[in-house]
Amino acid sequence: MAWPDWVALGGYFLVMLLIGFWSHRRITSVSDFFTSGGRMPWWLSGISHHMSGYSAAVFVAYAAVAYSYGITIYIWAFVPLAFATAVGAFVFAPRWNRLRIKYDVASPLEYLARRYNVPTQQALAWSGALLKVFDVAAKWASAAILLNVFTGLAMPVGILVTGLVTLVYCTVGGLWADALTDFGQFVIQGIAALTMLWVVIDQVGGLGRLGATLEKLPDGHTEPLVGPYTAGFLTAYVVIKLFEYNGGMWNLAQRYMATDSPRAAKRSALLSAALYLIWPAIILFPSVLGPVIMPGLEKPEQVYALMAQDLLPVGLVGLTVAGMFSHTMAMASSDANAISSVVVRDILPAVSRRARAFDPRTGLLAGRICTVVFIGASMVVALQAEALGGPLGIIVALVAAVMGPISIPMLLGLLPAFRRCGAKAALISWACGLAGYFIVKYVIESTDQTATVATPLLTSLVLFVGIGFLFPEPSAAADEITRAVGSDDDGPGPDAAPEPLVGTAG
Repeated sequence: MAWPDWVALGGYFLVMLLIGFWSHRRITSVSDFFTSGGRMPWWLSGISHHMSGYSAAVFVAYAAVAYSYGITIYIWAFVPLAFATAVGAFVFAPRWNRLRIKYDVASPLEYLARRYNVPTQQALAWSGALLKVFDVAAKWASAAILLNVFTGLAMPVGILVTGLVTLVYCTVGGLWADALTDFGQFVIQGIAALTMLWVVIDQVGGLGRLGATLEKLPDGHTEPLVGPYTAGFLTAYVVIKLFEYNGGMWNLAQRYMATDSPRAAKRSALLSAALYLIWPAIILFPSVLGPVIMPGLEKPEQVYALMAQDLLPVGLVGLTVAGMFSHTMAMASSDANAISSVVVRDILPAVSRRARAFDPRTGLLAGRICTVVFIGASMVVALQAEALGGPLGIIVALVAAVMGPISIPMLLGLLPAFRRCGAKAALISWACGLAGYFIVKYVIESTDQTATVATPLLTSLVLFVGIGFLFPEPSAAADEITRAVGSDDDGPGPDAAPEPLVGTAG
């Protein structure tokens, strides 16, 4: 990169740090740190939800799929996100917000201790936190690949630089810093992506030549489903994302909890759904045209970065790199905040009496320490990303597959139709779903992505619903919670209290 590109990239990192320190002044309690005190505007929540939903893997792993297979990447990877988030706007987003209003929770898992029991809450908390370490590690690895292509920096250095900048602003500023940097990153990434799209279309002869260019693409590049991305894979992916993007990814549930009302949470979800439908198409289209502009690449994961280097003028390359980093830093920082909330509000109170009595200052300090530990651990795992199957291997084969067993009891536990599904159904479905993944992946050693992704999801879903139907566990707590979060009465719940719900669980 030329010196103007370095100035643009350095300026981006500096702005992110300044936002973090500005946000620090708004953080006075654990609630501020984890849910912005319920004061986040719906449009900021919606943009933050969108930016926190995908990372630089879009420009690396997903760009590689776009280069190798074509538009199928948009069909199976992003249309499901738009659909899932739109459904969640009506079903789940208002319920997450009412949980905060009625029960004063600051973590998406706090309600599970009362809804099921403490062991169920802890099983989901521990396994979900471990999963997120690997998920965020894939994001650091993707960002480091991009930095290596543009600057020549070694992978470990790239992971260290990106991780440390993110660590500073999200530790200092909490969810407010996450959301505000998400907005700034959205603007920067928007300028960069639209510029890249315009330059690539101009490179192939303009809009008038676009049809002829598409005809030059390899066979199957304009088909919605090709190669390993079958109708079965798409179906499983849609169901997974329905759970994942409505709260299975804890950081996305936080965005709904952070707004001031259920109506605002619904509006933020609809905004995010619209962005998922439009924006990834703009980002990925240059990579779809990659085989015409840069045929025969040995490393397709570098296509977006190489096209930016070759086609963009000096200065815009640095802005494009900043745009690529923006998604990774947005997703990683929001994940770190969510994991910290689960550790401080759910895990620590279950294992330590002292943690149950944290005053606001100590709880805030504990949240920041947990954020540091989580980001540090994910950076260590990122150094081993290639041994784990690369960024796409981690994201699709591990995260998408294991997300179902963790999220099904948590999401369905909010709905009155499943109020008779108790702790037995939750724990058995969780354990058997995870077991199904490991059997398919490591015992049978299946290479079928559909089987790898669908098996744990279907196992957990069938067992949770089936056990709840055959061996119902009716409880007053389940009836109370499902009724309270589905009610239009948005006053405090019957047992609202500032203490974590784990403290009230039997």
